[in-house]
Amino acid sequence: MNNLIKNTLIVLISILLLFSIMLLSILWNFSNKIPDYMFLKNYKPPVSSKVYSGDGTLVADFSREKRIFVPYEAIPDNVINSFLSAEDKNFFSHPGVDAKGVLRAVINNFSNILNSRRLEGASTITQQVAKNFLLSNEVSLNRKIKEAILAFRIERTLSKERILELYLNQIYLGGGAYGVAAASLEYFDKSIKDLSYSESALLAALPKAPSRYNPYKNIDLAKYRRDLVLRNLFENNYISFQKYNDFKLEKIILKKNKKIFLEDSQYYIEDIRKKIIEDLGYDKLYKQGFNINSPIDLNLQKKATNSLRKGLIEYDKRKGWRGPILNIKNFDKDWSKNLLKYNLEKSINWNLAIIKDINNFSAIVETVNGIEGTIYNDDVAWTKKNINELFKIGDIIYVEHIQPNLFSLRQDPKINGGIVVMDPYTGRVLALSGGFSFKKSEFNRSTQASRQPGSAFKPFVYALALENDYTPSSLILDAPLVLDQGEDLKLWKPENYGKKFYGLSTLRKGLEQSRNLMTVRVAQELGLDKIIKFSEKLGIYDNPDELLSISLGSTETTLLKLTSAYSAFVNGGKLVNPIIIDRIQDSEGNTILNNDLRKCLDCNEISYLSDYYPKIKDNYKQIFSEQTAYQMTSILEGVIQRGTGKKLRNLNLNIGGKTGTTNNNTDTWFIGFTSNLVIGVYVGMDNPQTLGKNETGAKTALPIFKYFLESAFNNSESRPFKVPNDIIMMVVDPNTGQKAKFSNRNTIIENYKKKDIVNNRAISDIKNFENNKILKFY
Repeated sequence: MNNLIKNTLIVLISILLLFSIMLLSILWNFSNKIPDYMFLKNYKPPVSSKVYSGDGTLVADFSREKRIFVPYEAIPDNVINSFLSAEDKNFFSHPGVDAKGVLRAVINNFSNILNSRRLEGASTITQQVAKNFLLSNEVSLNRKIKEAILAFRIERTLSKERILELYLNQIYLGGGAYGVAAASLEYFDKSIKDLSYSESALLAALPKAPSRYNPYKNIDLAKYRRDLVLRNLFENNYISFQKYNDFKLEKIILKKNKKIFLEDSQYYIEDIRKKIIEDLGYDKLYKQGFNINSPIDLNLQKKATNSLRKGLIEYDKRKGWRGPILNIKNFDKDWSKNLLKYNLEKSINWNLAIIKDINNFSAIVETVNGIEGTIYNDDVAWTKKNINELFKIGDIIYVEHIQPNLFSLRQDPKINGGIVVMDPYTGRVLALSGGFSFKKSEFNRSTQASRQPGSAFKPFVYALALENDYTPSSLILDAPLVLDQGEDLKLWKPENYGKKFYGLSTLRKGLEQSRNLMTVRVAQELGLDKIIKFSEKLGIYDNPDELLSISLGSTETTLLKLTSAYSAFVNGGKLVNPIIIDRIQDSEGNTILNNDLRKCLDCNEISYLSDYYPKIKDNYKQIFSEQTAYQMTSILEGVIQRGTGKKLRNLNLNIGGKTGTTNNNTDTWFIGFTSNLVIGVYVGMDNPQTLGKNETGAKTALPIFKYFLESAFNNSESRPFKVPNDIIMMVVDPNTGQKAKFSNRNTIIENYKKKDIVNNRAISDIKNFENNKILKFY
């Protein structure tokens, strides 16, 4: 008997020892194959970078995953208690694996198997952290063993609070939201600190099956699951029975996070994205949670975009109807299912529609959202065709809903363009649009399209002349001119628009009337080298061709560069670079980039109660004198009063500007300014071609500028331009530059530099220049 007991014990011990050796071998084998978990100590999850407008409104975020990281200390107890009750009530007492939970799951799963129910899991929060960060979603014993080993090791390395912090910031909670902070905004548009217990319980209900329990998809199922979490909260003594019943009766009230991801600002936002990727890298932008402050003014942005679209549509209507988008023969009720690529921004307010019936006076249409209405003959008068000549049954067109049951025909413009609005004193870009529709084309005509500026470049030739002893009253000969451009190049014979010549004219008149021959003569005397260096200093060109035709804007640049250069006329001759990003800070508030080049003098010494105002000093480079800047501003005001920009006179604002039109009316421009804004407009085809007869900058680009000012600028905001020191004003005849005896409707107030008066340069005195027989009067 004793031998039997002894032998039995030996066998049992041997089996136990063998089992232990096998278990240790398995664990040893798995331990050598598990991933490194030590990085979790300092791990920070990828966080979205956010872009804010000038007034602090969120306008975009860049992320692979929608996530806002919050430290453990900032997560309220009701959120923590809800997730513990839903996922791991013994979290703070188990070593990484919950033995009680495993045993309970094993027992329950016998019953679940017999009744064909879903098997119950027993993963702790630590195991979920191991799986989410280090393992795959593979369902296997192999993964579960690794998960358990990692859980034990993670518990020995990290505090319970750190593990919970990782879990609550990493877990997927549906709707594209990762982590409790992002989910709180996704479902309730609240900060997590403002969540109630019932709201926290709903979030805690989601990890089991985020899509299935998503309240936007199935609110009844989501409520059922939320109530289970509330019951667990009661059973775990986090809430009273009364509170449990009260919370159960609460309806789920969802509120989608209101985002100002304006369609109208997509060109601007995309340029910000590209700039940061270029300077800092893709991963940093999409993972490190930058806070990006931009100068964009959402009010001006909307008005700039609307103005651009209005001008492009008006030009397109002048060119007539090009035909429907396509035609669907034998269409049925699902006619719209394959038209997604033709959708435009909602802010354009156009709908796709199909022609269902036509008669001599009207057409019946149905939009993609099932609304029927009528287009009448009067509405299509701009096409110069009768309505029954325009359409066929099944034509797909754009329409705008004007009144109940009444639609207006629309057409996606073939032409395109851009608009830029800047602060001339800092270079901050307040609004920017690069085309009619970002959905149709992401190509940015404001920053990517290099085009000839034509006459819009001329002001810089005249500014350089004023820096080199010319005055606004200097007389230049406007007469035919033939120039040799060098070997292998044809003789160049520039002409004025309209092919007329006007003889001797003042420098002012040459720019106001955009005279090509006068501009070339001035440029020839100044010298090509000076003009090229001047344009490079202003950031208009980089290494342009050394041709005298540059004086007429023959070298390509972008709208943003040209608009930025015009800022120097308003700000006193200083170079400002265009700024689309004010500041970038990392997720901890450290400044990575600050584009404000100004300094506040005495700010630290002055009390906010003091009547003394500190001085703001900038570090902008002076390109030409304040006096020249003011003279140019005055001449460009004359462009509006008497020259190519006179369509703007009726605005009765203090504005200056210059039109630009290239050969064959291919590209058209208008760059204008007030005392506190510079606005640039470009209009042209993406594949350069003529815009048509008489389609100049004054007819295509200038109206867009006008629409913007009318919508964005108030007469009460109009301020005269600041007159610098050493400017002397004189009443003169604008045609001869002679000092006038009396002021009347045929005279103007001209501005001279004090040194020009001292040196008698403002007095008429013919000087004959032998070089090309240029006549210049002082």
